[in-house]
Amino acid sequence: MKVLVVDDEIPARQRLRSALAEIDGIDAVAEAADGEQALAEAQRFQPDVVLLDIRMPGLDGIEVAHRLGSQPGPPAVIFVTAYDEHALAAFDAHAVAYLLKPIRREKLEAALRHASVLTRPQLAALQATDAEPTPGAPRTHLSVSLRGNLNLIPVDEVFAFIAEHKYVVVYHQGGEALLETSLRVLEEEFAEQFLRIHRNGLVAKRHLTGIERGSDGSARARLAGTDRRFEVSRRHLKGLREWLRARGQHR
Repeated sequence: MKVLVVDDEIPARQRLRSALAEIDGIDAVAEAADGEQALAEAQRFQPDVVLLDIRMPGLDGIEVAHRLGSQPGPPAVIFVTAYDEHALAAFDAHAVAYLLKPIRREKLEAALRHASVLTRPQLAALQATDAEPTPGAPRTHLSVSLRGNLNLIPVDEVFAFIAEHKYVVVYHQGGEALLETSLRVLEEEFAEQFLRIHRNGLVAKRHLTGIERGSDGSARARLAGTDRRFEVSRRHLKGLREWLRARGQHR
């Protein structure tokens, strides 16, 4: 994986290059000290990933990310910054991760693994979707913050949304994450992809395989790809059974 390192401070670039040198399969092909140089080096080396600072002379990192994203087959962008207030702008610029300095190697490695999942064609498609949005079309990825990092979770990898207090827990193939939104908003957006099974829960239709009974007699939804079971309320049990029967999956 080819990586371009962009930071206006020499020590910061050196620390990142040292960290990258310890990760297998990573080739730090170039570095840049400002936004204009970053765009030029990206054009020259065609990196797979750009590690990008935000506050730099001239073009800031957010503007650089937008310009990179407008190119055919854009690289994945991982922001590396000392400031946490730019996370929303980073998501708007299609960052795949948002790391806060000082960077620990394991966080950097995890972000690079995540970036490798989103290939150039996928990133290009993400940009095209954003440039020409379909009215009312649901998102294909969810932006979640995890210990100061901004991550994108493909909606197709989500098993369930479970409301807990003012947050919604997202159960997905990579683990769990929190969304600061309401279950009703998610239900309206993803009505074609998720099914209500409880006043506090939605499950993904694409992963739903059946119903199980717990030792206490309660009904629980069974989903492919996870050992976790999700509680089904009596109110929603009939609708879930009908949905499964219509697809030849009674239990």
